Amino acid sequence: MVLRVMQAYRFALDLTSSQQRQVLAHAGAARVAHNWALARVKAVMDQRAAERSYGIADEVLTPALGWSLPALRRAWNAEKAVVAPWWGQVSKEAFNTGLDALARGLRNWAGSRRGERAGRKVGFPRFKSRRRSTPSVRFTTGAIRVEPDRMHVALPRLGRLKLHESARKLARRLEAGTARILSATLRRESGRWHVAFTVEVDRTERAPVWPDLVVGVDVGITHLAVLSTGEMIDNPRHLETAQVRLRALGRAMSRKQGPDRRTRAQPSKRWARAAARLGRAHARVANLRRDGLHQLTTGLATRYGIVVVEDLNVSGMLANRRLARRIADAGFAEIRRQLAYKTVWNGGRLLVADRWYPSSKTCSACGAVKTKLTLAERTYYCTTCGLVLNRDFNAARNLAALAAEFDPAGSGPVAGRGAIRKTRLGGQEAAKRQPGTTVNTVDKTGTVAAQGATAA
Repeated sequence: MVLRVMQAYRFALDLTSSQQRQVLAHAGAARVAHNWALARVKAVMDQRAAERSYGIADEVLTPALGWSLPALRRAWNAEKAVVAPWWGQVSKEAFNTGLDALARGLRNWAGSRRGERAGRKVGFPRFKSRRRSTPSVRFTTGAIRVEPDRMHVALPRLGRLKLHESARKLARRLEAGTARILSATLRRESGRWHVAFTVEVDRTERAPVWPDLVVGVDVGITHLAVLSTGEMIDNPRHLETAQVRLRALGRAMSRKQGPDRRTRAQPSKRWARAAARLGRAHARVANLRRDGLHQLTTGLATRYGIVVVEDLNVSGMLANRRLARRIADAGFAEIRRQLAYKTVWNGGRLLVADRWYPSSKTCSACGAVKTKLTLAERTYYCTTCGLVLNRDFNAARNLAALAAEFDPAGSGPVAGRGAIRKTRLGGQEAAKRQPGTTVNTVDKTGTVAAQGATAA
């Protein structure tokens, strides 16, 4: 069986000075098209609002400007000779990048206003700044390929660009015919350019090392992950380790002459170099964190057939000012996101427990539920059966036990009511209470879909 998925391959680039100027020109063209189209959309919206305030009928209002990518592209092509007389010096994909970003931003804003988009409210798109925005450009058409030496890539109008590392993994799939490049995105992060390929990959069916083994994963700060098997993965705390150097670099940058928005003073070259050093230090922390999380999630997905995690409210947890930095450094949400697609790639399943399931308060031996359990209590003491166990290990064992509530055929026991959300004045819940859970399944395109508790 072959599983077709969307996968990204990201490589660092070693560009010459002329190539950097050329790529920056393409990114600047994308920004120009985005800002021009946004200004046109705002002008039409304001004009129509003013005409309505005068009592003008809708039939005779100024014609509306479509927000779709084809409509914005038609408007740009009609005016590009006047707005950007140099438009022929860059690829058409540069302008398409800016217009596509605006079209998606307007669609998200409209959907958020109508209540059709989940999550936080999305604001109206803003103009992109030359200094504060991240330069990027996306190519979807033209000659996009990996050179035979696997150390160069070819992009439209930019030609051959040298890679900092070999692209042999992607090249092997392309040569075997099991992958197809859909797009390539150039992006500058912390002073270094990267190219990311969006690839459609045909992955062969795999099976975990222990397909019938269930593991519960409880994430935390003291230990990044505690497994129901008893294994504890230490939290490397990359940001906390780098704080001494980050503070020194921040103080050094503050002593330089930086930009001033009130007086429009430009930053000095020393300030720019200091800012670049600070940016590279932050990028190193992010890279270390990303590498560690990938190793953790890959190990879980390749070894265990069923992985059970919690549906944590990470954004709400970040409101705790005492723990926000450590929670953000751990990357709880990233662990779940990576497990969602890696379990499918490796033939496993990911089960997500209900957010209100009291995994830490429930005794993994007898099922008794404590009324209250503070964060300071790192050892779980059960007053009913006398169990004494590490708090996180107890939670991981409870998560692993939830796998019995699911039946792939749909004929087994179904999940009962959800966890109790109110603190009881006294007493305990029955040991056989069935907490509500949510199953996250990933389709062949890698999209995560939430389903009911009776299907997996």
